[in-house]
Amino acid sequence: MEFQPIGVIHSPFKDTKNMPIQPSGARGIKGQIEIFAEFVEGLKDLDGFSHITLLYHFHKVKESRLTVVPFMDTKPRGVFSTRAPKRPNPIGLSTVRLIKTEGNILHVENVDILDGTPLLDIKPYVPEFDDQDGYRTGWLEKAKGRVGGKKSDDRFK
Repeated sequence: MEFQPIGVIHSPFKDTKNMPIQPSGARGIKGQIEIFAEFVEGLKDLDGFSHITLLYHFHKVKESRLTVVPFMDTKPRGVFSTRAPKRPNPIGLSTVRLIKTEGNILHVENVDILDGTPLLDIKPYVPEFDDQDGYRTGWLEKAKGRVGGKKSDDRFK
């Protein structure tokens, strides 16, 4: 299985340390997404959406772990119950606000992604599709409301 990046994400974050750990903790932080020329046609009609979900490669991750201590806890957890980057397939996702499109550049806000990250895909955020009733957040229930002030450290380098 091989994936070809469709672009690159540009952000103010040159190092993973002290980055916001989720888009909700990156409110107001702006970035740009550069879409490679051969994929620009796929941006048609995207500017009608206020938010987009980005799928990207955690390109600085060197190893995977099945158990991690996530940023929002002090206990080891199964990696699939977290959004930690040291995954068997190091794929990240973030839903960001789309400010505007200019040719092959998407201007976005609420960016929690390392500068230079390869972009694998874009999907429009559609509340009617993505909203779920009766959800549970497992071990994260006790961390509710704290993600906004949480920053990354070097535990996943």
